Amino acid sequence: MMNITKSSNPVLKENVFSRNYTAQSDVMTVNGTINKTALMLLLVIAGAVFTWNKFFDAVASNPEAGIAAVAPWLAIGGIGGFITVLVTVFRPQSSGISAPVYAVFEGLFLGGISALFESMYPQQGIVLRAVMLTLAVFMVMLFLYRSGIIKVTQKFMMGVVAATAGIAVVYLVSFIGGMFGMDTSFLHGNSNLSIGISLVVVAIAALNLVLDFSFIEKASAQGAPKYMEWYGAFGLMVTLIWLYLEILRLLSKIASRD
Repeated sequence: MMNITKSSNPVLKENVFSRNYTAQSDVMTVNGTINKTALMLLLVIAGAVFTWNKFFDAVASNPEAGIAAVAPWLAIGGIGGFITVLVTVFRPQSSGISAPVYAVFEGLFLGGISALFESMYPQQGIVLRAVMLTLAVFMVMLFLYRSGIIKVTQKFMMGVVAATAGIAVVYLVSFIGGMFGMDTSFLHGNSNLSIGISLVVVAIAALNLVLDFSFIEKASAQGAPKYMEWYGAFGLMVTLIWLYLEILRLLSKIASRD
């Protein structure tokens, strides 16, 4: 029998979704999770608009001032996002508070990063393209899951889990190696190999969405408590943000070749 509690998304872990929940009137639903995901997305956008405007307002007066203007907010967003991830993962009951806070922090971070990429390739409009592609991939994967074209079997699940773990290992090794002078252009450059690797990573991130859809649906069917709607939305948002960043990196690699 397929173990539905395993996921390559670290926040959708086994000890959260394998609990035997007692019968209760206020339980998790798919629609409730969708609504909370939409709210988190709005909070991400609000945070992103703030740091985006900070960056370009500073650039308007001094072309060199953009990074300095958003650097503190990038730090706040990055560190705050990491802390709220830990809080939410280790205490899902607090996700009604920590998940929206996570969305705001990630919005601050994403807005600054996006503005930086946009300023590097002003004629490409890569941020808008990355946003549209992320939404398009989300809709396509949701359709493929709901239509049954992609079925979450044990083999499928294990394949995505293994591929995601492999990506994490490669990123970690390249990060550590880069500090010691290792050539990481195969991963961060704009060669055909680097672009090919980014395409694979984007594909794996997209497949993680299918697992997220499945786990949210199964948890709702099991009668998980209401706060798990926030937790499920949080897990889905983690994957969406990863997907967006990978698409943004891919587009920047392609744009740098022009």
